[in-house]
Amino acid sequence: MTEVTQDLRQELRQDLPQDLRLAADFAPATEEQWRKLVDGVLKGAPYEKLVGKTYDGIKIQPIYARAKGSSPVAGRAAAAPWQIMQRLDHPDAAKANAQALTDLENGATGLSLIFAGARGGRGFGLPPAADAIARALSGIHLDAGIAIELQLGPQSQTAAALLAAFIKQNGISPAACDIRFGLDPIGNAAVSGTSTVEATEIASSVAGTVNDLRAAGFKGPFVAADGVVVHDAGGSEVQELAFVLASGVAYLRALEAGGIALDEARSLVFARLAADADQFLTIAKFRSLRLLWAGIEQSCGLAPKPLFVAAETAWRMLTRRDPYVNMLRATIATFSAGLGGANAITVLPHTLALGLPDAFARRLARNTQLILLEESNLAKVGDPAAGAGGIEALTQELCAAAWGLFQEIEKTGGMIAALQAGLIQDKVATTRKMRDANIARRRDVLTGASEFPDLSEADATIDPTPPLAIAPKGAARTSFAALAPRRLAEPFERLRDRSDAQLKRGGKRPAVFLANLGTPADFTARATFARSFFEAGGIAAIEGKGASDPAALAADYRGSGASLACLCSSDKVYAADAIAAAKALHEAGARHIYLAGRPAQQEADLRAAGVGSFVFAGSDALTILGDAYAHLERA
Repeated sequence: MTEVTQDLRQELRQDLPQDLRLAADFAPATEEQWRKLVDGVLKGAPYEKLVGKTYDGIKIQPIYARAKGSSPVAGRAAAAPWQIMQRLDHPDAAKANAQALTDLENGATGLSLIFAGARGGRGFGLPPAADAIARALSGIHLDAGIAIELQLGPQSQTAAALLAAFIKQNGISPAACDIRFGLDPIGNAAVSGTSTVEATEIASSVAGTVNDLRAAGFKGPFVAADGVVVHDAGGSEVQELAFVLASGVAYLRALEAGGIALDEARSLVFARLAADADQFLTIAKFRSLRLLWAGIEQSCGLAPKPLFVAAETAWRMLTRRDPYVNMLRATIATFSAGLGGANAITVLPHTLALGLPDAFARRLARNTQLILLEESNLAKVGDPAAGAGGIEALTQELCAAAWGLFQEIEKTGGMIAALQAGLIQDKVATTRKMRDANIARRRDVLTGASEFPDLSEADATIDPTPPLAIAPKGAARTSFAALAPRRLAEPFERLRDRSDAQLKRGGKRPAVFLANLGTPADFTARATFARSFFEAGGIAAIEGKGASDPAALAADYRGSGASLACLCSSDKVYAADAIAAAKALHEAGARHIYLAGRPAQQEADLRAAGVGSFVFAGSDALTILGDAYAHLERA
């Protein structure tokens, strides 16, 4: 049947015109023609207005030509699917086992064993004990092609040896197992800011364990160069890539010093990157890592071989509010990591920021990957971004910038020396400060948190298991500033928590009256903006009926019961009626009056009439909303 189908396709191809193209009837367009049309739309504004910029300062042009002559980046085997990894993080080993069996029976091809205290534990994790490992893996055929990846924290370093012992006790061939042991003392030290060993021994501490596991017959890889550490802390793509490179090189040196030849040592190290909702940057980042690692191999005198790259959807992009939007973010992230060539992907369940995910959230995380693989067939084409001008340009610029930062780390003395000197932390802090400013001004939109909030949303269901109390592991012998993880939505969520607390105490949320001036055609756009603005901070918006008479507007305000008021209308109506309306609201008892829009030439007169703040696209929402609570507390 297959041969018949192939013959038929060949005959059809021969019958088709050789010049058949989608745009065959149109003359080729030139960049000059496009620029002329663009200039007409810009109406004198600079072309640079269309040029974006990443947090690394890389410019993103509005249009790119095809990158002719580009070759696919070597990664996954041709048409091979990535491994569908599912988190195993329940502290109750028996429940974790039931989850694992369900996952494997329903499409997962691997398990990510998250142990207590691990970077990705998020307050949960398997106990690093022999009986817990045996119970969690009961009935799972580890020699049947099931991929296993460990995430170990400072408190669970023994879990790798315990897993190896479990495999030996059950008569399973270590060579038949596909296990990434995930040893990463550098990453653990970076997250916690401490290590129980001397700085000079942090990287080298893996060599003994790796040699023991090799001697037992395991093939690895054993060591993880985990860039998610930097991503969780708010770092940029370049910083994440450089962290992976510098960590990987530190581990290569440690393994070579432990008696392992570099040609073998490189196969014992794998990388882990975060995948987020920035589709093009994520694709380019994964492609860049493979090219950068090939450069490392060539510098070591080795012919490049594809690096195993694991992906994890980003923790920092998860929101506690409207968590169902997290499913959309995870889908884009998975799509991007898959097209970028990831060998394995772990999707964080959409409710993980709320607590331990339940069966529903776990199923959705698993099915996100299954649909993209089995229905969208994303793995069928190797490196589909090859030749796309924008992706190729981003890939090359990320490579150049990350290599430069990697060299800077090396000049400092390597990864641990750079952490001790604060080099990485300072660069991440600078990026995080810029990111925080854009989030505060809602330039970086967090749907459901900073934009389009739903104050009446129902609580998502989670597993009721409480977070673990993770005790530190031994006395610190090395310390430096930590790369602490933080979700981007947390500042807005804290405001929403204040609103919830007030609702619980007094039966109602803090509120703002939307003083709509004029007709719906005048005020609807800004009233809609103001509602989203204030409700992002948990302040309920009470819609005014709409009036042009200041007295009627004041009466409507008094009937609302709100302490705050926000004028909403068009610039034309503001010019005629805003001052009188503000005075009327002030006399009616409004504690603080806002105006939706920029003040323009009227600012002094509006402030004199009682307007205290102006809310508009690009204003500092977090500061304004925080001040609103201060006004409410004084009411």
